[in-house]
Amino acid sequence: MNERSVPEGVKFGTSGVRGPADRLLSGDAGIYTSAFIEHLLRSGLVGEGGSIAIGEDLRPSSPAIGEAVCAAILRAGLKPVRCGVVPTPALACFAMWRDMAAIMVTGSHIPADRNGLKFYRPDGEIDKQDEAAIVHLVAKHAALAVTPQAWGRVAAAEADALAPYRERYRGLLPSTALSGRRIGIWEQSSVARSLLAEIVSSSGGEPVLLGRSAQFVPVDTEALSPADAARIASWIESERLDLMISTDADADRPLVIDEKGRQVRGDALGLIAAKILDAGAVVTPVTSSSGIEAGLAAPVLRTRVGSPFVIAGMSDAVSAGHRNIVGFEANGGFLTGSDITYSGHVLRALPTRDAFLPILCLFIALDQTGAAASEVISGLGLPAALSDRLQDYPVAKGQALMRRLVEDEAFSGQFLDGLGPVEGRDTTDGAKFFLRGGAILHFRPSGNAPEMRCYAEASSRDAAEVLLAEGLQRLQAFDSAGGEN
Repeated sequence: MNERSVPEGVKFGTSGVRGPADRLLSGDAGIYTSAFIEHLLRSGLVGEGGSIAIGEDLRPSSPAIGEAVCAAILRAGLKPVRCGVVPTPALACFAMWRDMAAIMVTGSHIPADRNGLKFYRPDGEIDKQDEAAIVHLVAKHAALAVTPQAWGRVAAAEADALAPYRERYRGLLPSTALSGRRIGIWEQSSVARSLLAEIVSSSGGEPVLLGRSAQFVPVDTEALSPADAARIASWIESERLDLMISTDADADRPLVIDEKGRQVRGDALGLIAAKILDAGAVVTPVTSSSGIEAGLAAPVLRTRVGSPFVIAGMSDAVSAGHRNIVGFEANGGFLTGSDITYSGHVLRALPTRDAFLPILCLFIALDQTGAAASEVISGLGLPAALSDRLQDYPVAKGQALMRRLVEDEAFSGQFLDGLGPVEGRDTTDGAKFFLRGGAILHFRPSGNAPEMRCYAEASSRDAAEVLLAEGLQRLQAFDSAGGEN
């Protein structure tokens, strides 16, 4: 037996376990998988000899981590069903429709030297109580080495893994919904690149494939790099595109750029989808636009950032008797907490982030209005909102800054000096300040990586850009000053 300590640097974030790829490859993937399996068995969610579906994204470490996951499943006496490279929501759909647990190997938008695991019970994504139970069991399994085994005992189901997901959306859009529109698809290293092209073609649009990469490309839908934004804008002009679409690595977050080369925020896409689907209740984190409530007749519940919190909120909405329950995040991930019928088409509940449904609902809005994407978005009447991040921000400094911003009013006043009087604050997740004139500045540490996030809202895009730049500069100054400001 190999003695190991509890894994360091690998932990649960806003959605699943994340950490350095080398840590996961050196045994931590097997440790967390073993703890997850024991939790499933103890809870009666999976029986002896049951199956667990495994999917993966396209980052270099994912296949080997997948092997370690399968080895742990085999050692526990269960059957791994390998689904290959597949979108996370498609894996969840495949597993739920077969009453099967699942594990997705993905680090989502974080760099290639990091990776992660997302865990699914047979009824959907795990919640915070499941996370706590798994963490409790990790120390026990850290004492046991789990080494990869041969693939010969692993069932292959890649062809079947996408079938329920394709069927879920088949017929949702008219076959002429995108007629006459050229839709760019930034392929990069998204697991959904081919499926996006299929959907555009089946809806009468002309897919224009751009930027496929053999190297992994980390795409953060809340902090698109200036270089990528400029390249996409150039493609939109040179290729005469009506829209550009893509996703993050595992396709649980959409990326949409309008015909003017401007990114459509994920919460704007969520609002469009909620309207199209006639949502009876909406759950969204505090980072989503402050204009969401005004854009909907349905009640809106605000949560902390992370799909487990949104899922918990949707569960509360179910208990309250609401219908057509949806959730979405500012990153664009869209969740359905109940079955929803749209134009005779039944969408079964899929309580995990999905990049496809908000994109499809935007297509429906384009078809219904005949308008350009920028016109559909401006018609929502949302305040101008932007977000960005500082990478490699020391976690300890980020935590110290949050404590001081939340607990020390004199410090927060000094930190925000020159931005106008603070008329309110929200500490649900990070530190969110409401400034005079309706502007909002929100700081929070990432739950997935050593990063600090900054969100800004203002009456105009120019004002939001200035406020965002100011927020990032102050975060950087705090770091440079050694945590003193």
